[in-house]
Amino acid sequence: MLTNPVVVSIFVMSVLCLARLNVLLAILVSALVAGVVAGIGFEETIKVLISGMSGNLEIALSYILLGALASAIARTNLTPIFVHHIANFIQNRRLMFCLFIAFFACFSQNLIPVHIAFIPILIPPLLPLMNRLKIDRRAVACALTFGLKAPYVSFSVGYGLLFHTILQKQLEQNGINVTLEQISSVMWIGGASMLVGLLLAIFIFYRKPREYQNTFLEENVLRHLENPKMSRQDFGVLLGAIVAFVVQILEGSLPLGGIAGLFVMIAFGAIKWDNIDNVIEDGFKMMAFIAFVMLIAAGYGSVLKETGAIESLAEAASSLSGGQLGGAIIMLLVGLLVTMGIGTSFGTLPIIATTYCPLALNLGFSYEAIILLVGIAGALGDAGSPASDSTLGPTSGLNADGQHNHIWDTCVPTFLVYNIPLIVGGIIGSMLL
Repeated sequence: MLTNPVVVSIFVMSVLCLARLNVLLAILVSALVAGVVAGIGFEETIKVLISGMSGNLEIALSYILLGALASAIARTNLTPIFVHHIANFIQNRRLMFCLFIAFFACFSQNLIPVHIAFIPILIPPLLPLMNRLKIDRRAVACALTFGLKAPYVSFSVGYGLLFHTILQKQLEQNGINVTLEQISSVMWIGGASMLVGLLLAIFIFYRKPREYQNTFLEENVLRHLENPKMSRQDFGVLLGAIVAFVVQILEGSLPLGGIAGLFVMIAFGAIKWDNIDNVIEDGFKMMAFIAFVMLIAAGYGSVLKETGAIESLAEAASSLSGGQLGGAIIMLLVGLLVTMGIGTSFGTLPIIATTYCPLALNLGFSYEAIILLVGIAGALGDAGSPASDSTLGPTSGLNADGQHNHIWDTCVPTFLVYNIPLIVGGIIGSMLL
């Protein structure tokens, strides 16, 4: 197992990221390492990497368009008005702010399923307020990741319905017939485990005040606070933002929503014709790096799949399982490795279910325990992975002023506060069910 290309490449990626090498370069190097260790060579690895990048093209385009929307909003009075009302509601209660963000983020997965789309629009305007309250942004990163992940792990609504449906189909294909109701009846354990992590992050680990420098965002908010009245331009931008979300929900296409929102803003004069280039360029500057990381991450996932090492890793794990306790631990740890590599829980389930289901049945686990093990094994690693939108999304908003490090301020905190409780919850739950 130690020489498995997945294990080796993810170890390399983790070390390089923790050493503060640029995350895009770290993922590229890790993909090359996986290819070479698997024996497919540099040239073939690059071909697979480039081909696999298409898997996240829609997400990358969405990030750029959302950046343009955020840039347009930042040029209006909406930012200071929004900050003013939030500040009055929160006042000086830092912990309440973090809980509010986590609560609000949960709606992005079910009530209004826009996933990460709200982050580059909502979070940058709030950075001046966070600076004033001296909120540790690592706590906010944990709050955002909780909202992006816990709802789909726990509930069969919105993105959760998609996740649970994939889980159900994969289990059925491997001889375990279960209903969505059965899945929901046990996957709440994963959500409860994440809630423990959220409370630890907010009330213990990142409770202390942290100083940040005031930047252009602070100056922009203060400049408009003297007269925070809605102008015609402000209403045009607000209408464009609403149209973007509505179109995305109705059509199921985030890029289409972004394009529609921008054209509504232009049509209503919220974005002046002469300023279109500036708005697009500012949005590109804000989101281009995150978009390219998502592209490279998709390519990296394709390289891992091409090597065939994921299946061999799962098979090797099954041979070392021992009893139920050992089997549960190994299944969860392998799931953590796989998801950290390919960057998506939704893509992990089909890969691991084929091996995990017969292994779990042989070890005598109940259907409910198997649901929990496979579900949590798929969910593990989404929080904390440098290549996951559950970490890239929060970083895109919190680093708008350049004071939030993706690895040390988002990936490491979310990895610790969510993956450890999920592993513990998965082991205990599978033993009791």
